[in-house]
Amino acid sequence: LRADGTSVYMTQDIGTAKLRFADYPIDKMIYVVGNEQNYHFQVLSILLDKLGFEWGKGLVHFSYGMVGLPEGKMKSREGTVVDADDLIDEMIRTAKETSAELGKAEEGAEADNTARIVGLGALKYFILKVDARKNMTFNPKESIDFNGNTGPFIQYTYARIQSIMRKVAEAGIELPEAISAEIAPNEKEQGLIQMLADFAAVVKQAGEDYSPSVIANYMYDLTKEYNQFYHDFSILHEENEVIKIFRIVLSANIAKVIRSGMGLLGIEVPERM
Repeated sequence: LRADGTSVYMTQDIGTAKLRFADYPIDKMIYVVGNEQNYHFQVLSILLDKLGFEWGKGLVHFSYGMVGLPEGKMKSREGTVVDADDLIDEMIRTAKETSAELGKAEEGAEADNTARIVGLGALKYFILKVDARKNMTFNPKESIDFNGNTGPFIQYTYARIQSIMRKVAEAGIELPEAISAEIAPNEKEQGLIQMLADFAAVVKQAGEDYSPSVIANYMYDLTKEYNQFYHDFSILHEENEVIKIFRIVLSANIAKVIRSGMGLLGIEVPERM
């Protein structure tokens, strides 16, 4: 305690930790706090254990890396802290500007919603793709790029597949519940199938490691491989009907996993871009 009788941070954390375990049916407590507080939580865990709390040693400090800007570290005392609402608004504006530059701009409520989805997706993905324990520099302009390891690149791939599926519906193409055993997938298709099969294990690993970046980078790898496949092989214009159906179904499943994986990261995917 301080001389005036008020408690220091350590005393407060000991008390709140005890209250949390008493008030809630939890097995483990994870503190998501910046890595500048590493020593504080090491001491907290030791003190809780010494005080006889059996869960003291199991306390987890998820030591989060610091997020800076290209101009340097954010410091409240120097007035260089960025307001989250301002950053979000700026990301949405940047998404609109980038779409206009690429000739993808539309008007109206749907276009505004797409800009919101892309802007927020760019922000979230750029941060989540980096191991949370590492310090990083957030570059708004770089994060909104439609190429490379970015949220918009993954979102655009999802929208591309949805465009394919709309054309499938317009053409009246019916997709079977099961794929023909006659299909002999080429090497690129086999690779995509294996990546789809890996999704559950990726999610499990991300949970065990407390690392969303595992999912984020899997999303990028899957999307990158699909785009290469899309570039190298015909889908809707494939002459062999059996192969065409197979590639449509494969594409639909890629989109399904992209939507699910990005959803786990809290990122929406637009139907059109």
